[in-house]
Amino acid sequence: MFFYFDFSNYLKMIQLAWKEPNPVVRRYFLAILLLVVPVVSMFHALFFLLDAIFFPMLSRIEIREPIFIVGHARSGTTLLHRLLSRDEGRFSAFMLYELYFPSLIQKKMIRWIAGVDKRLLNDFLGRRVEAWEEKRYGAMRDVHKMGLMEYEEDDIIFYWSMASGFWITQMPYMGDVDFYYVDKRSEKKRRRLMRFYRDCVRRELYLNGADKIHLSKNPIFSGRVETLIETFPDARIIVPMRNPYETIPSLLKLMRLGWQKLEWDVPRQERCLQALADQSFHTYTHPMEVLQRHPEIRRAVVDYRKIVEDPESTISEIYDVCELPMSESYRQILRAESDPDRKHVSRHGYSLEEFGLNAQEIRNRLGDLFEKYGWGAEGDEEPPSQSD
Repeated sequence: MFFYFDFSNYLKMIQLAWKEPNPVVRRYFLAILLLVVPVVSMFHALFFLLDAIFFPMLSRIEIREPIFIVGHARSGTTLLHRLLSRDEGRFSAFMLYELYFPSLIQKKMIRWIAGVDKRLLNDFLGRRVEAWEEKRYGAMRDVHKMGLMEYEEDDIIFYWSMASGFWITQMPYMGDVDFYYVDKRSEKKRRRLMRFYRDCVRRELYLNGADKIHLSKNPIFSGRVETLIETFPDARIIVPMRNPYETIPSLLKLMRLGWQKLEWDVPRQERCLQALADQSFHTYTHPMEVLQRHPEIRRAVVDYRKIVEDPESTISEIYDVCELPMSESYRQILRAESDPDRKHVSRHGYSLEEFGLNAQEIRNRLGDLFEKYGWGAEGDEEPPSQSD
């Protein structure tokens, strides 16, 4: 029931920040790491401890048959998560603000303040928050819809623990600090990390209903599928599959847009993009290798094209694998999602050539998947529709 903190990553990031050649950047990074991180992390650690005191029953909440959506970013993980989340009353998932405030007391306080704001202040604070959201996330929403009240990736729960891959969106240390390859860590490190994660999920279930199923989508969890199975032996795993000619440049374009806004120098961007491209192959192959070693785990590997074209049939297959009954009201929601007029076409353009990626190399390294899913050459597929 204690707050987790990855001192190894933290000290490594301080060392890297200390060596920054630009004095302005160096002072900025060190201010965040040496001043902001300790204060915020200790704040969360205190509330985490208070949770254990005021809610001792938390440790008795069971996490039953959670569902984890893993796979390469931009492969349909968000779309699947959104579709499943519309089965109201069945699932529990983290909203973005809940990930940044992991304590149960913090979540309850925020919900109480929001309630008072609506009842007594005519949503004064809510409108200010919406304006901030638009300023903070508005430019990126065509690529990936974000907001404090939107469901987001569980990995953000580790942000102030210095164990979240989202730090790479803020500091240019891709390849220098590892947030992804959790399955390669020692058993002791894996257990410490996942003990904290399990405690965070218990808090969310306490808030939303202990009878609900935890629903998680995390591309970065592709590097910890073995660890997820160790922690949750009854987990159900869902892996969307999409042509890497689409997903890899799409992810690199998304990351580069963010890094350009931070005014990173081009050589540094290129180095980080190369590390991310190399990691992409592992993201495709590792979940499949782990699942092959664990035939007892219920899993669904679904084609991205089918998710977009026929969401009702795709989700029905997932429910069959997960042994979940589907209500007629939810089935009607899925049928409505098949309406072509409701589909969103992204303006997020990308290509392999833009990032110096070799199509033949990708095909050679992921040949089995190309054969299985009949993926064609770059540009053969329709542009991505809906949110991916």
